[in-house]
This record gives sequence, C-alpha cells and structure tokens, in this order.
Amino acid sequence: MPGRAPGRRRLSRSAEFERVYRQGRSKGNRFLVLYAFPHGEGDSGRAPDDGPRLGLSVSKRVGGAVDRNRVKRVLREAFWEEAERLPSSSDYVVVARPDAKGLAEREGMNGIRTALAELVDGLGGSPAPPSEAGS
Repeated sequence: MPGRAPGRRRLSRSAEFERVYRQGRSKGNRFLVLYAFPHGEGDSGRAPDDGPRLGLSVSKRVGGAVDRNRVKRVLREAFWEEAERLPSSSDYVVVARPDAKGLAEREGMNGIRTALAELVDGLGGSPAPPSEAGS
C-alpha cells in the first residue's frame, strides 16, 4: 500500500508521539530523524501484529505550508515503501529537519527514500522495549 495508509496505521494523538519520542530508539541524519518504539498487547487495544504505524513531524522551520505538505507527502510514500523492511510491531515517527525541503526539491522521492533507508538500516532489527534493555 505505497503512499497511503488507513487511519489505524497512523499515529495521531500527542500521547502516542510522546511515547515514541521518550521510550523509543532513534537514528538521525542531516535530513531526517527516525524514532521507533515497539507496541504490545494492551497498547490502546492493538495486537502486536497490527502492522507498523507512522507519525510525521514537519515543523515550520522546513518551510511554508506548501513545502511542508510536499515533504510530508514524499515522506509518507518513502516510509511505506521501506515498511516491508521494518518490524511490523512498532510505531514510527519521522521528523523532518529543515534540510529535508532542499533534498525533496533537488532529488525528490529518490533522495528522501535514500535518507530514510539509511536510517532504517541504522536502527537495525526490531527495537527492544526499554524493560528488556535493563534485564
């Protein structure tokens, strides 16, 4: 389902974003920061195999509304193309840095896809929940 995800595959509440930011793992580069956090049973009624969920954060520092929406559109499409390589039992937040606008303008989808693939590779396998990290 490249580019589009049903509402249940999106993060929409502040608390969901905060949990991923605070308890998840992250990897960043000049253009993007990717956060990942595994969701589990009892997590808002979600089963672990419900598939990945995506949240995007593109601030005004990236540009005006037209620029931000273009970056979000390209990020969504790139993420869902890379989603097959990601653990399906996790929530993800992609934060666009100001340089993401220039990358999207110069190299379009290929540039964003490459930057995102680099982050996916950098996170490596399934992110471990914080409770397992201390054991």
